[in-house]
Amino acid sequence: MSGHHATGALPAEPEKATLEGKNKLLGFWLFLGGEMVLFGTLFATFMTLRHQAVDGPTAEHLFKLNTVGWSTFILLTSSLTSVFAMIAMHRHKLQQLLVWLFITILLGLGFLGLEIYEFNEYVNEGHNFTTSAFSTSFYTLVGFHGAHVAFGVLWIGLLILQGLKKGLTVVTAPKFYVASLYWHFIDVVWVFIFTVVYLLGKVG
Repeated sequence: MSGHHATGALPAEPEKATLEGKNKLLGFWLFLGGEMVLFGTLFATFMTLRHQAVDGPTAEHLFKLNTVGWSTFILLTSSLTSVFAMIAMHRHKLQQLLVWLFITILLGLGFLGLEIYEFNEYVNEGHNFTTSAFSTSFYTLVGFHGAHVAFGVLWIGLLILQGLKKGLTVVTAPKFYVASLYWHFIDVVWVFIFTVVYLLGKVG
């Protein structure tokens, strides 16, 4: 068994200790570039169509910043817990790492719960996916982000199970690190959604 299975033998930055780990980081940044293009396209489409509500409800009528504000707070807090997880990893504290990741998952689930509640309210007010060009572009953009959050929750959950089984090694560390970067990315995207979709929607 490799000595790296004992967390005390790990280097200070275990995610970069091997060529495989460095390649994972490089691959993630390439993946992130593609994701930015996809989200950029969705943002551009939404901005073009956001006033095309026809006879359906408008953004100013629909959006309730109180609910969205809580969603934003929860997701940004989850980004902070993800940071704490990486600090624990660099200190070779496996248990703390897994606990912070678990809290991150719980916050992500809370965000998804609020988003489902929000969408349900909109549907009850006649804001369906096919109601107007505005509604279609809204649900596509915000729903696409929500799907990324759901994927992140599943991904981190599986990594927690792997961490419990295999511990913190130079093989598992890059996976934790990349998942944390991914989580920060979807948090940053949400800040843009909160600003471009909700705040601009309320002010017209």
